[in-house]
Amino acid sequence: MNASEPIHPGEHLAEIVEELGITQYRLAKTIGVPQIRIHDIVHCRRSITADTALRIGRALGMTPDYWLNLQRMYDLDVARAKTDLSAIKPLVEASV
Repeated sequence: MNASEPIHPGEHLAEIVEELGITQYRLAKTIGVPQIRIHDIVHCRRSITADTALRIGRALGMTPDYWLNLQRMYDLDVARAKTDLSAIKPLVEASV
């Protein structure tokens, strides 16, 4: 991955789970979700929803906002890379 590629929140989750020495299975069991959900998030195939952010946040002692903000930033970065906005003319001037 190069420095400009968006970082999926699953990559952050994988690092934290590894640092804590817990398995995906244990995390899934603890938060009451199917193991495949955690597996798919860690392998960047699934987004973190508000529900999952609440659960992961509770289990790992973090705010759900942390997880949702990571997901939001990732989604925006992916959209920016895919979307050509050049044909859209602003209706109003951007305020700073």
